[in-house]
Amino acid sequence: MGNAVVTLPGDTEVLITREFEVPAHLVYRAWTTPELIKRWWGGDRGEVTSVEVDLRVGGRWRYVMTANGGFEVGFHGVYREIVPNELIVSTEVFEGAPDGESLNTLTLTEKEGRTTLEILVRHAKREHRDAHINSGMEVGMQESMDHLEAVAKSLR
Repeated sequence: MGNAVVTLPGDTEVLITREFEVPAHLVYRAWTTPELIKRWWGGDRGEVTSVEVDLRVGGRWRYVMTANGGFEVGFHGVYREIVPNELIVSTEVFEGAPDGESLNTLTLTEKEGRTTLEILVRHAKREHRDAHINSGMEVGMQESMDHLEAVAKSLR
């Protein structure tokens, strides 16, 4: 599948857009429930070993996976704003580059039972945005989004 679209709307921004054939509340549930996140977040890149979600403003999240190459990859952040089934604003830190915190805005818009997911990633510096894009993130992200849709569909 892999039909997410990545654009660069500003010097420090990455925008990911993907449409899902399921209602927003199911995408939201799959996005925020630890046991469901474990099923989709790693794509085909490894095994998700830890998911912590304290889904409240000021709450923390952390995801860790053991990649297929045997090394550990972790990300964490803090929730800044939450509107169930519609919006999550949170920080994100890749633990391999801890000085590159981004602010991520996830928006879910439902129309006729289909949901458009948008993630606007705002980096502090253009170099961080470029490193994000050049990391090869798109292939893994496409896999993760495909798995996210499958998990959300399984909740119907």
